[in-house]
Amino acid sequence: MTAAGNDEDLTAIAKGGRQNFIGFLLRLLARLPFLFIAGRLYGPEALGRFASALVVVELVALMCSMGEKRGLAQRLADGEEGTHPANLVYDGMLLAIVFSALAAAFFWLVPAPLFPSGEFTELDRLIVLAIPGYALTEIVLAAQAYKYDIATTVRARAVVEPWTISIMAGVFYFVPALSDSGLSLAYLVSIYAGLFTGLYAFFRSYGPPKHWRPELGYMRKVTARALPLATADAIEWGTRRLDIFILGLFAAPAAVGVYYIAQQVASLPQKLKTSFEPILGPVITKNLKTKNYAAIAKQVCQVGFWIIAAQAGIALALGVPGEAVMGLVGPEFVGGTGALAFLLAAEVVAATAVVSEAVLIYVARGRNLAISVGTIAFQAALTITLIMLVERLGYGEPFKAAAAALALMIALGVASLVKALLLTRILGHPINNWRWALLYAVAPAVLVGWLATQLPEWAELAFGVPAILLTYGFVIWKRGFGPEDRVLFKRNKAETPE
Repeated sequence: MTAAGNDEDLTAIAKGGRQNFIGFLLRLLARLPFLFIAGRLYGPEALGRFASALVVVELVALMCSMGEKRGLAQRLADGEEGTHPANLVYDGMLLAIVFSALAAAFFWLVPAPLFPSGEFTELDRLIVLAIPGYALTEIVLAAQAYKYDIATTVRARAVVEPWTISIMAGVFYFVPALSDSGLSLAYLVSIYAGLFTGLYAFFRSYGPPKHWRPELGYMRKVTARALPLATADAIEWGTRRLDIFILGLFAAPAAVGVYYIAQQVASLPQKLKTSFEPILGPVITKNLKTKNYAAIAKQVCQVGFWIIAAQAGIALALGVPGEAVMGLVGPEFVGGTGALAFLLAAEVVAATAVVSEAVLIYVARGRNLAISVGTIAFQAALTITLIMLVERLGYGEPFKAAAAALALMIALGVASLVKALLLTRILGHPINNWRWALLYAVAPAVLVGWLATQLPEWAELAFGVPAILLTYGFVIWKRGFGPEDRVLFKRNKAETPE
């Protein structure tokens, strides 16, 4: 591939990342009201029950999507000539409906895994209906991403879903018959609102299937091919939720609720990684067909640095004034500040694993899966060990939450190192997202943040957070971003606003 082709790929990735970064900001604006409503109105115990159920529902739904979030791009790229693209998508949707319906029926009859504390209402059990909705949404948005339509993902995931759950959580709380199950019901409504948003764009892009007739043999082949990818997706997602599940076994629901809030705050920079995933997949598959490994390595390093640079700045802005951030949700949530700090650090160290895996799922699916399985097993063992150590030393519930977050950070750091080394060996080109400019930018930002913590809490948030971001952003722009990095912030003349 020519240099011009590489530049076009990088421009496409940057454009998709820009659109999803706008989505990240919109998601941030929508997430804050939900955290405030959930923390102030429902309290940590209700949040803990909701979080425990959410872990299982989303993990199962991701498995039922059969890895199509990333695998659909390859299926569409390798589709047989004459086969209508919509038919391939509908094959995946049919499989998702079958598997998710079976899973929803099972958890309706056996709700214990959803609610390990044993405390739930009949309306809470309706959350199982979110499984098919979530799975279908993953497939529909992946189909749109193959056409470089990232705007639909932004609308569904960053506008419709978060604002719906925020609004409906507030509405259901003031309906006496629904208030005890308001969080579960609000989540269910938000999932289907996002699905309908995605389906509207999907039907316009792909239309109905043409001469489509599901074949059992082909479905079996698709399932067998998708299982390693679906498992890897579930494990990658599970590393962000296993800590909640284990914490629910060792700690009170209130402690799980506090940890859930810390995780939701920390997940904000995590969304920056997913900003590039939809557009990175199609670009990688295109270069794999031409065996342009140098271009792939360059794109992985470039995108990895963008993600780490952005995540580090947001982690500093949320982590240094962590007590004030957690206190916004409610005074009882301040004890989760330690967990918040480790979770934010975990998202930064995980960036290399995410961008490396974006290639490994195509070139080393089995080995990538083995590393992912090893990562989550290591995380589970380390989480249990650290929580039991905290218990033996006689520390309270907040320290259990911090122990779970520390285990996650260590596990993700190890996974990043191993996956980067594997991809380096396969491509024959080094994969390294680290630049010393990151350290130069962090140091003054931490100093500014420490000075901000000396202010009253309201001023710490109102002035401290912007000051940290501005300080960090100025240094990283001057010392870390070269001409190729700055394409992320440039719009082509032919590019129209979404």
